[in-house]
Amino acid sequence: MTVRRLQTWLAVIVIGVGVLLLGIAGLFVYVSNTAVPLHTGAHDVPTSSRGTPSAAWTAAVEQARQVVLTGIVEQNLPGVSVAVGVGGELVWAEGYGWSDLDRRLPVEPDTRFRIGTASVALTSAAVGLLLEQNRLRLDERIQVWVPEFPEKPWPVTLRQVMAHTAGIRNDGGDEGPLYGRRCARPVEALDAFADRDLLFEPGTQSRYSSFGWIVVSAAVEAAAGEPFLSFMRTRVFEPLGMRDTKADSLAEPVANMATSYFPRFAADPAYGPDVMRPVEYSCYAGASAFVSTPADLVRFGMAVHHGTVPTPEVGTRHIGTLLGGPVASLLTLPEYGIVVAVLSNTSYADTESLADRIAQAFVTR
Repeated sequence: MTVRRLQTWLAVIVIGVGVLLLGIAGLFVYVSNTAVPLHTGAHDVPTSSRGTPSAAWTAAVEQARQVVLTGIVEQNLPGVSVAVGVGGELVWAEGYGWSDLDRRLPVEPDTRFRIGTASVALTSAAVGLLLEQNRLRLDERIQVWVPEFPEKPWPVTLRQVMAHTAGIRNDGGDEGPLYGRRCARPVEALDAFADRDLLFEPGTQSRYSSFGWIVVSAAVEAAAGEPFLSFMRTRVFEPLGMRDTKADSLAEPVANMATSYFPRFAADPAYGPDVMRPVEYSCYAGASAFVSTPADLVRFGMAVHHGTVPTPEVGTRHIGTLLGGPVASLLTLPEYGIVVAVLSNTSYADTESLADRIAQAFVTR
């Protein structure tokens, strides 16, 4: 009897697994067959630019345009916006595709996009300014500025938090606990994670943490003696001419914003987009709350090149993710004086490869 029962259960398990695999395969077939291309070809992608590139960059711009048009069709992206700066000048900015699919609104060069975790690069500039004034110190304990962050078994420094080596947990992607909350100050978000144990002794490992950059934002606010967003606006964005960069807000909708989308299946835009659910980013502050344009991000990158803003933790490549998937790429090539920014309005867009190929067009012009 025991043997028969075992055989029966094994048969049930095998049949169940088979049905499950068949169902998954069927789902892939159904989604693939019902996915509608957003653009029938490169000729079908609307474009919008401001001005005409100088003769020196005409060939590079034309090559880069083909890169973007091919990429937007192959990846089935709703919209993409691009800007390139060379030698301290913005030489090209152009929008492609749809800012809003239902309303058939095209992407313009000044259309704002959520930049997700690329916000960290901008926040780093605020830290740099305060370091210059000795109002922040990288190797001081974070509690000096953020006493609301509890003491841990080991010291935690500002440098470690910025470098993602402090052991602070991440937000869990699109199921993070802060997306449904509104915070007037970064410190108000700390109760969602600050009491939890560190994942490891600071300085011994590395793990990306959006929560960590909320703590950094709180430190900036405390050291500056004014609200974090006010400091970012008056000391970083306005001096650099970043007129289209500001904080996202559900309470006060941002003008000229692209509708944000999320892949409807398998984290792959090829299967088509769904409108992203309403998300409140205020609690994330400098970790991922900003919206911007490629032109503004290029202005920022050029300012970093020329030392206009000190940025202690910004490298030459920054990928911005939103709800777990890439939406932004900021690439700087100091040896060529080139800055490239690519933004998309759907998560899981491969903006990084587009930025690389655009940069190559300008390097080899």
